[in-house]
Amino acid sequence: MEGPGLGSQCRNHSHGPHPPGFGRYGICAHENKELANAREALPLIEDPSNCDIVKATQYGIFERCKELVEAGYDVRQPDKENVSLLHWAAINNRLDLVKFYISKGAVVDQLGGDLNSTPLHWAIRQGHLPMVILLLQHGADPTLIDGEGFSSIHLAVLFQHMPIIAYLISKGQSVNMTAVNGQTPLMLSAHKVIGPEPTGFLLKFNPSLNVVDKIHQNTPLHWAVAAGNVNAVDKLLEAGSSLDIQNVKGETPLDMALQNKNQLIIHMLKTEAKMRTNQKFRLWRWLQKCELFLLLMLSVITMWAVGYILDFNSDSWLLKGCLLVTLFFLTSLFPRFLVGYKNLIYLPTAFLLSSIFWIFMTWFILFFPDLAGAPFYFSFIFSIVAFLYFFYKTWATDPGFTKASEEEKKVNIITLAETGCLDFRTFCTSCLIRKPLRSLHCHVCNSCVARYDQHCLWTGRCIGFGNHHYYIFFLFFLSMVCGWIIYGSFICWSAVARSQLTGTYLNQIVACSPWVLYILMLATFHFSWSTFLLLNQLFQIAFLGLTSHERISLLKQSKHMKQTLSLRKTPYNLGFMQNLADFFQCGCFGLVKPCVVDWTSQYTMVFHPSREKVLRSV
Repeated sequence: MEGPGLGSQCRNHSHGPHPPGFGRYGICAHENKELANAREALPLIEDPSNCDIVKATQYGIFERCKELVEAGYDVRQPDKENVSLLHWAAINNRLDLVKFYISKGAVVDQLGGDLNSTPLHWAIRQGHLPMVILLLQHGADPTLIDGEGFSSIHLAVLFQHMPIIAYLISKGQSVNMTAVNGQTPLMLSAHKVIGPEPTGFLLKFNPSLNVVDKIHQNTPLHWAVAAGNVNAVDKLLEAGSSLDIQNVKGETPLDMALQNKNQLIIHMLKTEAKMRTNQKFRLWRWLQKCELFLLLMLSVITMWAVGYILDFNSDSWLLKGCLLVTLFFLTSLFPRFLVGYKNLIYLPTAFLLSSIFWIFMTWFILFFPDLAGAPFYFSFIFSIVAFLYFFYKTWATDPGFTKASEEEKKVNIITLAETGCLDFRTFCTSCLIRKPLRSLHCHVCNSCVARYDQHCLWTGRCIGFGNHHYYIFFLFFLSMVCGWIIYGSFICWSAVARSQLTGTYLNQIVACSPWVLYILMLATFHFSWSTFLLLNQLFQIAFLGLTSHERISLLKQSKHMKQTLSLRKTPYNLGFMQNLADFFQCGCFGLVKPCVVDWTSQYTMVFHPSREKVLRSV
């Protein structure tokens, strides 16, 4: 038999454990008598046949409850605390008893308790999604207001029960529904729940950002500022909340922040106001459209300047060092004015492309005269063209972003909830979709990516099901380009430096051309990481059948469990030849038949057609 469910009622008060956000914010206006009486843990029932119907309901003793009801007990009759049997069954998640009581005439929206709540309100406070679904299926009204002035969705927000919020909205409850004081769920979240959620979660359902409450005429942003809720302020500003609306006192959100002397929020609001003012200027809008191009040009110029300083006709390395430091400080300032924060993540990409540009220019100007007509000439041209092609394909190809319309998202939420599968391990709270197998939500791209491998620093894009094979060729040809330029550098020194200079070989290299040494260092750097990643990727693909994310997750799991897990013994590993055939979708001249799996829409276990081996792991 399950233990008593009365402990769950106590969580509504500060006397015991409680769901996040309840006792912390003092939501209850006063103590609820029937819950206060239930504060102490009940002893186990030795003889269930002698307990009364209230206690039997709390413990979920179905046969005893059925016996008493059939003996004539009225299921609509409240106890001495004005609480119905349906309330006690709902708060303790007794699904079978709720069905039984409703079949015997229980009123699904019966009000009870000091808070004048319905059984649905009690179930929501405890986060019992199956009970919420059952009550709504039997006609419970989620728009009813309890004694504190809150509807069902307001309670779900206060207690931060995200699945219930998603289900209620998907079933048609308005995300802008107002409480008695006129507060919407978004206002309540910004005011009462410190942190990014559920404010960020509610914003995914497109609530009204600039509606005001009845009493204070505050917008959600006003309420977030009043509470000092920095995370909510950030979310609301990002969503586009107005900075100019005044409340009943004539205060804008900035006025309120100044009055509260919250320096961080003041800075956030002033920065946002400045950015929105700049948006009105045509030049600023043009600069924003060209941010990535400007970042690339700045990187190209900076890398040229570094090489020029190193190649400068001066024997004073102190002077060159001072010039390099000055250049560093100057170039660190420009991106702050020309490039937005979000686009700064593409700085490594700009650095890579700038390196390739100057590698090509160095080959064309310095190496071409000595190497024209050699196999090096054609190999280098082919490698750099192939690199640019596969870089573009990796950048431009959809890596496997999962997409769904608003209606599809709501249908999926309802279906998953009602089948007991609304589990956040399989449901993405950011995209509001059911996550395909082997997928992961990328917070940089803000989307779930099918067969997620990584978010690549050097391409600025996610690597997933759609572009993973292009990424492999990108790494391969980048290694080829850098390998050829390293070879060309030594050929150049052999032809020029040794014939003109004396001294040690290192002195000859530096004196011959600091620029070539600079390009060699860039090529060596890119060759090192690209070759390492290429070999690592090929090992994972061919011998493990895993992505980088899956391999790291298994290693972390192994460390957490303090036992060794075999990376090769996974359902994805179908053997060397089959792994390669499946990944590159090639038959290896008919030796292997590739298995085609669309990971963007794969939600269940699949089997290899010839070997009947599971491809999907737990």
